[in-house]
Amino acid sequence: MKCLGIHHVSSLVADIHVSFQFYHNLLGLKLLMKTVNQDDHTMYHLFFADEQGRPGTEFTVFQINTFKKNTFGTNAIDRAVFSVTSEEALHYWLQRFDDNQVEHCGIENYGHSKIIRFEDPDGMPLGLSLASQSEGTFYPNRESEVPLEHAIIGIHSVHLRVRYPKATEKILVEWFAFERSAFLEDTIFPVTLLKNPNSEFQHEIHLIEDHIAPLEDQGIGGIHHLALYAEDYSDLLAINEKIIDKNFPNSGLHPREFFDAIYFREPNGLLFEVASKIKKVPEPCSADDIDEVPLYLPDYLQIKRDRIEQELSALDHYRRES
Repeated sequence: MKCLGIHHVSSLVADIHVSFQFYHNLLGLKLLMKTVNQDDHTMYHLFFADEQGRPGTEFTVFQINTFKKNTFGTNAIDRAVFSVTSEEALHYWLQRFDDNQVEHCGIENYGHSKIIRFEDPDGMPLGLSLASQSEGTFYPNRESEVPLEHAIIGIHSVHLRVRYPKATEKILVEWFAFERSAFLEDTIFPVTLLKNPNSEFQHEIHLIEDHIAPLEDQGIGGIHHLALYAEDYSDLLAINEKIIDKNFPNSGLHPREFFDAIYFREPNGLLFEVASKIKKVPEPCSADDIDEVPLYLPDYLQIKRDRIEQELSALDHYRRES
């Protein structure tokens, strides 16, 4: 199978207004779409990406209708890291974070590269690191106030904190074409670095071995799932057969309007999605206020638009009053 690395990362947030301000206005990511969770129409779902909405650049947020906060632990998608193309860009972001009171840890040496660890308003662990290839074809958001030479160009890596890293590594190597690129022993928790060479992003997945922490209790500020990219539909079907053969808990094949997908729990219990090439992307709406962005619904939900908008409006009112 030819896997092209990471398709997208999906996270859990408390309020899309706060998240839009952070990810679009501060980080400079393009808002690709404001829609709803297709499995729960009372949950907003925002898609952020590059100018072309390409897989490998997408970061999405679900506004969950609970006030339960994420509790740190192992067997978790621990951190999502974005790419920039130079060390000068890292210094630009240090100043931008300081100017906007964003919690961060400065520029740190990490393995073969450098990283800025920081948090979003919900306490979600994020990062910025240097792209493996700085000369690729990238399409950062030209409408952002962030200078293009310092802009985020896509997803760099995802850090997985697990009790049994070899089990997850086996799946990522044998099913998704990742290759071991490094092993960091001189850390509190050993880290296995995997890289996918099949796209210009050369996404990385870092497996942090942690037998000490309790299991994560997922909530606001947590990362819900990691989506891996199977561009060819026949590859998606082949993965589905592998999932069935291993008897992993799974959703079966879901035909979405935007792409086709399968969800399954890998050996450490993390939720992985396998997603196909994007079939349809709505025309992006340029706005600096999320309330000005129209709600996009797939064709099969249009008949339910009035009810969905009423439910979302009622939940918005409840949040403002709480």
